[in-house]
Amino acid sequence: MPVVAQAGLRPTAERIRETLFNWLAPVIEGSRCLDLFAGTGALGLESLSRGARSVVFVEAAAAAVTQLRESIRLLDAAGATVIRQDASDYLRHARPEAFDIVFVDPPFAADFYEELCRLLTERGWVRAGTLVYLEQDRRRELPALPPGWRPQREKTAGNVRYTLVRVSEEE
Repeated sequence: MPVVAQAGLRPTAERIRETLFNWLAPVIEGSRCLDLFAGTGALGLESLSRGARSVVFVEAAAAAVTQLRESIRLLDAAGATVIRQDASDYLRHARPEAFDIVFVDPPFAADFYEELCRLLTERGWVRAGTLVYLEQDRRRELPALPPGWRPQREKTAGNVRYTLVRVSEEE
């Protein structure tokens, strides 16, 4: 799929996606996914192609949204919903629903992982058992996670640190 020239848009590398979806293989079938900072939609589209029931794509950039909608149309990707909105605003103001898998992959220059994770928990976007994927610059430490969030897997590739976190009951 073509990639729109957009500041901060950095599609997840193919080898990272392969590892991530190997991690998600036991749970992706029938899952409900939230793709924050969707960009090209690579993570959400891959989820749909691997059997996810639905994906909500949240993206603020108009050009990226246009390209994403075209990709969904070309792939005839059933179960896709595209929302043009800032991810933080979406988490704050949309009617929350708990997802099975959440992809958090903001531009590396962004420094609001902790806020996003807090909003996901406080507003009810996640529940016990939800898996949250965090992708960030490898030079940054894993952000402080909400109570009950436990890293399950973590790897680095190039300048990327990627982590899969499971939400469990608060202690």
